[in-house]
Amino acid sequence: MAEISRDKFEIIGIDKSESELIVRPNLTYWQDAWRRLKKNKVALLSLMILAVLVLLVAIEPIIAGKRYAVQNIDIANQGMSSQHWFGTDNLGRDLFDRLWVGGRVSLIIAFVGTFIECVVGAIYGGISGYFGGRIDNVMMRIYEILNSIPYMIIVILVAVRLGNGMVPLLIALCITGWTGMARMIRGQVLQLKESEYVMSARTLGASPMRIIMRHMLPNTIGLIIVYVTFDIPLYIFSEAFLSFIGLGIQPPKTSWGAMASAGQQVMQFYPTQLIFPVVAIALTMLAFNLLGDGLRDALDPKLRQ
Repeated sequence: MAEISRDKFEIIGIDKSESELIVRPNLTYWQDAWRRLKKNKVALLSLMILAVLVLLVAIEPIIAGKRYAVQNIDIANQGMSSQHWFGTDNLGRDLFDRLWVGGRVSLIIAFVGTFIECVVGAIYGGISGYFGGRIDNVMMRIYEILNSIPYMIIVILVAVRLGNGMVPLLIALCITGWTGMARMIRGQVLQLKESEYVMSARTLGASPMRIIMRHMLPNTIGLIIVYVTFDIPLYIFSEAFLSFIGLGIQPPKTSWGAMASAGQQVMQFYPTQLIFPVVAIALTMLAFNLLGDGLRDALDPKLRQ
C-alpha cells in the first residue's frame, strides 16, 4: 500500500470550548412530534381544513338560529343565489344554514361516540392486558361475542326500543364501537407491563388501577390519538349511512346523512341538494384520514431524529 503523504492534509485543530455544546435543541416528545407534523404539508393543510369546518359548524348555527327550519314553499328548490348561497330544498329551507346545522349533529355524534369509545375501550383493554390469565380470557371472550354481532342489528333493535334520534344512535354505535380500542390497548399493555417502571411501581405497592391509569395508559396516548383520528371518520360515515337509510336523524332535525338522503330523491333535477352534503362528508373524512397519517408518522418514536 502506497504511503499517504502528510502534506495532503491540513490540521485545523479542535475547539475544546465547543466540545460540550449540544447542537440539536433539547425537545420534549410532544415538541418533537409537533416539529415533525409541521413538516408534513398535507397533514397541516388537513388540520387547517378541519379547523375551518369546526369553526363554521360552531358559529353558523348560532347566527342562523331557527332559520334553518323555516319553510317557504314559494322559494322551494331554488338554485344558488346571493340570498341563499347553496339554494333551497323542496320545502324552501336554506341549504347553507341546514348544512352547518347538520354538520354540528354529525360531528357531535362523531366526537362524543369516539370519546365514549376511548374511555370504555382504554379501561377495558387496560384491565384485560394487565391482569392477564383467566380474567383476560373471560374478557376477550366477551369482546369476541360483542364484536361478532353486526352493528346494523343493534341499531335496529335500539331504534325499535328507543326510537330515532341522536341519543339512540349514539347508544347503538357505542355498544360495540369500543371493542377495537380495547383490543389495541390490551396489546400495548401486554408489552408495557413487563417494563422496568411498571415493575418498580408494583414493588412500591401501587395498586393495579393506579399502575394502569398513571403509568400504562399515558404511554399509549400517541397510539390513542392516531386511532381517534381514524375512528372519527367512521362515526361520521356510520351516522350518514344510517340517516341515509332512515335509521338515524329524522326531520325536522337534520344531519349530513339526512340531507344526502333527501337530496338523492331529487338528484336528477336539483343535483346541488345532494352534492353539498356529500362533499362535506367526503372532505371531512378525507381531512381526518390525512391528519391521522401525519400524526402516525409524527408520534412514532422510531422516526425521531
